[in-house]
Amino acid sequence: MSNAIVSIENLVKRYGENLAVDHFSLHVEDGEILGLLGPNGSGKTTTINCLLSLLQYDKGDIQIFGKPMRPDAYDIKSKIGVVMQNVAVIETLNVYENVDFFCGLYIRDKATRKQYVEEALEFTGLSDYKKYKPKKLSGGLLRRLNIACGIAHKPKLVLFDEPTVAVDPQSRNAILEGIRKMNREGATIIYTSHYMEEVEELCSRIVIMDHGKNVANGTSSELKNSLKNRETIRITLPNQSDDILRALKEINHVYEARFENDDVVIRCDGGEHNLVHILSYLSDSHIPFGRVITEQPTLNDVFLEITGKELRD
Repeated sequence: MSNAIVSIENLVKRYGENLAVDHFSLHVEDGEILGLLGPNGSGKTTTINCLLSLLQYDKGDIQIFGKPMRPDAYDIKSKIGVVMQNVAVIETLNVYENVDFFCGLYIRDKATRKQYVEEALEFTGLSDYKKYKPKKLSGGLLRRLNIACGIAHKPKLVLFDEPTVAVDPQSRNAILEGIRKMNREGATIIYTSHYMEEVEELCSRIVIMDHGKNVANGTSSELKNSLKNRETIRITLPNQSDDILRALKEINHVYEARFENDDVVIRCDGGEHNLVHILSYLSDSHIPFGRVITEQPTLNDVFLEITGKELRD
């Protein structure tokens, strides 16, 4: 793919008898915000570590910026930023010194580095906290410091692993808006999270991993449209009978109707104006009804449909 910033082909990684990554392929286009999702143990972290050449793998090909990725490919690594879930800063250094240290791993020129550090602090809203040690920062500020350290050298590719875990809503909004701004300024983003609403809001395309494989790939809308259940309608129905269920199931696009306590729950596999057709039947048949709720599928529904509902270790 000519515009692919990241290209992974048939990646295989084993830990003894355990096949952690099973012929996994992935392409990330220039300018994308790609959401990489998967339950615990899906192979997501192993894939990222292979991508960064932190792990040797058994088979496959990984290219970044059109070049083979290797442990000594420092020209490639200098263009990558990594913000891991576990905050990785130096407790003995203050905010400015932390960002300066990590930026200095890639930017040797002092004047350029000073400019980049100041811009990273402003970008993450930390300019007023330059002299604070990490232990004096709130959880949200500490997460933002972690981001500043990972992106100060102005990488072209940035990997975010659960960057909003355990932060308040204000900090979460600031982090997400910062990621959007980075993307608008030219960075390609790989974003992992268990917060499905974040991924749906932020990412232009989503890949779901499970058992080491790429099991789903598409936009949020495309993934939701792949589900059989495209709409769930719940109506409070005081008078319930099997005849009502049979009649509801005969309505176009209704594939399931069942009673649940005082409600009838109806599932539709597509179509438009399903609710109108159902309410028309109830009204024409003089069947009294109460509260009406209609729900479209969410990304969380897609995730559970594809990966299952069993708890993972």
